[in-house]
Amino acid sequence: MTNLTSLLVANRGEIAVRIFRTARDLGLTTVAVHSDPDADALHVRAADAAVRLPGAAPADTYLRGDLIIKAALAAGADAVHPGYGFLSENADFARQVQDSGLTWIGPPPEAIEAMASKTRAKDLMRAAGVPLLDPVDPAAATPADLPLLLKAAAGGGGRGMRVVRDLESLEEALHAASAEAASAFGDGEVFAEPYVERGRHVEVQILADAHGTVWALGTRDCSLQRRHQKVIEEAPAPGLPDTLRERLHTAAVAAARAVSYRGAGTVEFLVTADGRPYFLEMNTRLQVEHPVTEAVFGLDLVALQLRVAEGAALPASPPQPTGHAVEARLYAEDPAQDWRPQTGVLHTLDIPGRVRVDTGFTGGDTVGVHYDPMLAKVVAHAPTRAEAVRALAHALAGARIHGLTTNRELLVGSLRHPDFTAARLDTGFYDRHLTTLTKTAPDAGTAALAAALAEAAPAPDASLAARLGGWRNLRSQPQTRRYSTAGSEYEVQYHPVDHPGVRVLSAERHLVTLEVDGIRRMFHVKRNSNNTEVYVDSPLGSHTLTPVPRFPDPQDRTEPGSLLAPMPGTVVRVAEGLTPGTAVTAGQPLLWLEAMKMEHRILAPASGTLTALHAVTGQQVEFGALLAVVQEEPLS
Repeated sequence: MTNLTSLLVANRGEIAVRIFRTARDLGLTTVAVHSDPDADALHVRAADAAVRLPGAAPADTYLRGDLIIKAALAAGADAVHPGYGFLSENADFARQVQDSGLTWIGPPPEAIEAMASKTRAKDLMRAAGVPLLDPVDPAAATPADLPLLLKAAAGGGGRGMRVVRDLESLEEALHAASAEAASAFGDGEVFAEPYVERGRHVEVQILADAHGTVWALGTRDCSLQRRHQKVIEEAPAPGLPDTLRERLHTAAVAAARAVSYRGAGTVEFLVTADGRPYFLEMNTRLQVEHPVTEAVFGLDLVALQLRVAEGAALPASPPQPTGHAVEARLYAEDPAQDWRPQTGVLHTLDIPGRVRVDTGFTGGDTVGVHYDPMLAKVVAHAPTRAEAVRALAHALAGARIHGLTTNRELLVGSLRHPDFTAARLDTGFYDRHLTTLTKTAPDAGTAALAAALAEAAPAPDASLAARLGGWRNLRSQPQTRRYSTAGSEYEVQYHPVDHPGVRVLSAERHLVTLEVDGIRRMFHVKRNSNNTEVYVDSPLGSHTLTPVPRFPDPQDRTEPGSLLAPMPGTVVRVAEGLTPGTAVTAGQPLLWLEAMKMEHRILAPASGTLTALHAVTGQQVEFGALLAVVQEEPLS
């Protein structure tokens, strides 16, 4: 048995904070590492000690295994936990940790290596009797093989994945998938397999010790995904026959035993509409969605990881599961704008209710461009699925999240969608329902009225005469305020106590109570520090309003046809042969921009001629930078 005393987490954000929480409960000293942008991050503030990794980009910081090991030794840590992402599935790093005399909180390097390549892993699984989809040779593909799914052999998270529905686009898709895989994982190998329409993504959490015990900790459904990345997960996977559950458990245990696994891991399957399971991959690390399994089984998987690493033996069988758990990933992104990630100051993050919130942020923190845009994971656990889903939706609907556009409304809408509540789940959910789920929240006009009344309210420290004088019931000229939100503008004309269909019951700087069509509602109002945005939260929804100046600044106008960077990032690709003078068509991809671990296409806004191209591959660009200009063809 090894007796651990100090733990370094080779990661950042919510997973580092979550691991530190368990480490403290176990009496371990905690050590954080951080890049320069993360110097004041929550995971740094949560640790007993922190070591700087000079630089900003992951390649210079969190992916530098040599610097992380040096930090662990300098801080006196005797163990390293990799979290997920970054170096968590890097066999060479695991070996280097062990060779340095440190304890690796993860599976043996040989197991990581065996599962690192999806193509090699499938060969191992085939030999172990785990069900698999037959691979397709892209060079010999025929129309009968379509649709195809191209996948990077050396990574996950949706990077290097493309769906191909016609043979004409296969070559270009292979090139794009390989380029993205090489950029993300340093390995451009891509393979093809049949794409299963309306399949479910179901996985099994496993935990193994060094004494031959392997637990299968139930199933999780992770079918609701955007860009092949999970958004909502739950345990157990609903609606599976007992025979299928047992088959999944048996296959997952066989996969773990085939590589002499130790620690926590996940075996992922694709389940077809007619109930046939196929092995996808094995993640040799803790998963983002592990809290739903913890809730259902009453376990702390991080604590068990640490105990297994110390040499402890697991009981012969796990505890019995109880109830149902659902997790939603709250992202700083705009689902209505091609899932565009958001950066800036998170002024408020307040999620009420009896839910678990794992986060790497607090109000006032900055969400930067270098890392994943996930703000938090919110988890509800209840005796039944219906109760858990309802509790999670209610908590998210009541959350106050100010400063950044998020996917909160999408999450609430997804949890309340008839297909989700009826457990009609598959990976095409957002392909079918995204447009409906991203409609602008209703009643922005009433929110604008509440914002205007709050702005007009006297300050709390105003004299009594000033406070009373501000609310005389006189028929004076109405006051006017203008706000914009989600592309719409609202002009509010108001008297303090006189509005059609609305009674003002009270109005203070931060709380306005209105009776709207006979129903009393409370509107919480908050302005950011520089008064450029107003946040209004109520049971009718949440709105971010931008006060509109009476006289717009003419400098804000942009020449027609200008393509501006929608976020800070790196130009990773320019369309082949694209130069000034090139004819382009509306919607044609011109540039590819990578930001916050996602790749975004910059499309031609109209058919015409490219008159300027300012972007080059490898260039770092700021938000709003001019990338190119397209002169639209005149209508004939």
